[in-house]
Amino acid sequence: MPVFDPYDLLVQPAFPVRWADHVPEEERPEAVGLRELFLRAHDISALAVPLPPALSALYRILYALTARITGLDGSEDWHEDRYRILDAGSFSPGDISAYFDDESRAGRFRLFDPRFPFLQDPRLAAECDKPAGVNKLVTTRPSGSNHAWFQHAADARPVQVEPAEAFLHLLVWRYYGPSGRCSSRTVRGVKEANSTAGPLRTALSYHPLGETLFETLLAGLAEPDPSRLYDRATDLCPWERAELPDPLSVKGTVTGPMTGLTARTQHAVLLVPDATGAAVRDAYITWAYRERIPRDDDYLIWQVSQAGNAYARYADSQRALWRDLDALLLNDPPGQDTARPPVFRTAVELTEKTLRVQALGIHQEGQAKDTQLVSSSTPPVLHLAQERDPERARMIGRLRLSGELAGGRLARATKQAWAAFSNARKAEDCGWSAEAAARYWPAAEAEFWQRLEEQRFDGATQAFRAIAERVYDQVTSTAAGSLRGVRARESARIELYGGRPKQPTSTKRRTGNDTETDG
Repeated sequence: MPVFDPYDLLVQPAFPVRWADHVPEEERPEAVGLRELFLRAHDISALAVPLPPALSALYRILYALTARITGLDGSEDWHEDRYRILDAGSFSPGDISAYFDDESRAGRFRLFDPRFPFLQDPRLAAECDKPAGVNKLVTTRPSGSNHAWFQHAADARPVQVEPAEAFLHLLVWRYYGPSGRCSSRTVRGVKEANSTAGPLRTALSYHPLGETLFETLLAGLAEPDPSRLYDRATDLCPWERAELPDPLSVKGTVTGPMTGLTARTQHAVLLVPDATGAAVRDAYITWAYRERIPRDDDYLIWQVSQAGNAYARYADSQRALWRDLDALLLNDPPGQDTARPPVFRTAVELTEKTLRVQALGIHQEGQAKDTQLVSSSTPPVLHLAQERDPERARMIGRLRLSGELAGGRLARATKQAWAAFSNARKAEDCGWSAEAAARYWPAAEAEFWQRLEEQRFDGATQAFRAIAERVYDQVTSTAAGSLRGVRARESARIELYGGRPKQPTSTKRRTGNDTETDG
């Protein structure tokens, strides 16, 4: 009879990686365990996780482990200590062993441990009416009566998944799980079957990238707020706690930077392995807390709505990363009411010109609908942040604003021309604006990066407007064969230049019994 495998993430090759060029071919496994990942972080160029939201979630787990292993979570001179670790060139093997081999954490990184399965709640097997199914667990599969988007699957014939893949989807559920209906769970007489959206649901997550994973993890650590006092004894990651959390209260759930990175979840998951532990055959997925945990994160761009409410910038598969660049480099980007992700204020201190930016997420709605995975990265840009080069950072903001201005004007022009040509009642019925956007934004992106590389900021407004003019002529060319189309096309063209000037408001004044009007 085969021996049951609890799948220890410390040693199992659950983390796919890409190796630095200096690493010999014979020393390049495709994936490593958690212990080897930290021991060889200076030899790894990047994580090779194929699922962007899972990578976003994994970064947060690794940031917390980095802080614990290096002692930066309790440092009294955080900046100097981080420089010292960077100068060492690698994580200390002794510090890695001291953390992972601590008796209080024995077995806590096992995926199928009966008492403390990693990032799971073993109580769900007794508290839930029934499991959700392995198709529900795998976020790229359809379940129930939902449409197939990323791959075909049938609930009547569920296909088991390997533990490493199941772990990635476990991370997605913890951080990006939807709001709404879920499996029924009963806790101390309270029976509910709905959950709140995960802390990163709909949001785009931004991360600094170094030349190696070692640099990436150090750059990705946000400095703890010096104005707040944190108790390391209570600011515990889920795998460090002696007891499971109370699902009916969020008190004490997030008490500092470590819990903020690892414990801010609204969904509870329990993987169900097969008889050998070699595969996951089912899963319980339900609510973790009845209360909403306050949403806060060091890796999001925060915007302010017209009502004055803060919300994270959405992951949009049609929006390129260059359009967010100045919001990552500047505390006060032009034309935006945003808050810069706190991690970038300290990431720019780490190295001179090697840090890039990676954006990760899912284009999705608050509930069940997922549209597209989002993943993109920039060339090295963080040396251009306002802390290092304030003048160029401001010029980048103006460059981005010029591109946005031309793109917005193009959208208005095409919608107005379409409405006049087709008598469309709604702007969203426009047959030209989507094509114009598909043509304009890639061309504008190429213009942006070329100008940034050449440090050529003058004439940007005219350059982006020329792109918009060319695209406008292309998408409206089908109307040029009729008088009605020509009139619609040329009447709306003025929107490319800001629209018709507004007429001055008439003012009236009385002179005796007469009323005079100044136009």
